[in-house]
Amino acid sequence: MRALSLSEKRRRMTEIIALLKERYPSAECALKYEGDPWKLLVMGRLSAQCTDERVNEVCKELFAKYPNYEAMAAAEVEKIEAIVRPCGLYRMKAQSLKDASVMLKEEFGGELPADMDALLRFPGVGRKIANLLLGDIFGLPAVVCDTHCIRICGRLGMYPESQKDPARIEDILRRILPPEEGSDFCHRIVWFGREVCTARAPKCPECPLRALCVRAEREGARTKID
Repeated sequence: MRALSLSEKRRRMTEIIALLKERYPSAECALKYEGDPWKLLVMGRLSAQCTDERVNEVCKELFAKYPNYEAMAAAEVEKIEAIVRPCGLYRMKAQSLKDASVMLKEEFGGELPADMDALLRFPGVGRKIANLLLGDIFGLPAVVCDTHCIRICGRLGMYPESQKDPARIEDILRRILPPEEGSDFCHRIVWFGREVCTARAPKCPECPLRALCVRAEREGARTKID
């Protein structure tokens, strides 16, 4: 199949966004952070190589014991480790949670900065978490390149499926997505990736995006040839 032009990608993305809005009107974040910026910072860090469902469950106990950044900044790191252990990489994550809470308290007076470069200074925060915070907390243009976004947008033909570099993909999608839609699109694509366009067994016959999907076009052409 031919590669899509930039204008065709944008046209298709407009239709994809509209279809996803119909299916997921609320664009709800999968992490239950209750509108608290610090909690989203914590949960975003814990979500690395861990499911959102497990993070949500672990954070019930974590936030009951440490309800704010002051409490976590003062906590013994070993006690944080004991709670976040089910999320994996627990020693590294626990240390970065404590250090980030200390930084938030001492350098920013408890106010999360609405700036990519400043957010990237926090321990354990990369572009994915920073974009999540900028989009959800501050309503700024953001593209959260998690595994669902990377997989699905590749299948849709926004870039080659072999492309896996999150930074490169973020740059590509910023040129295709309307800035005001990026954050909500990424939330919707997470739900879509869980329910329909799954990693191992995508439900292509029932997919509402099938007519806009390059992989579906390719597979259909292959079937006709066979």
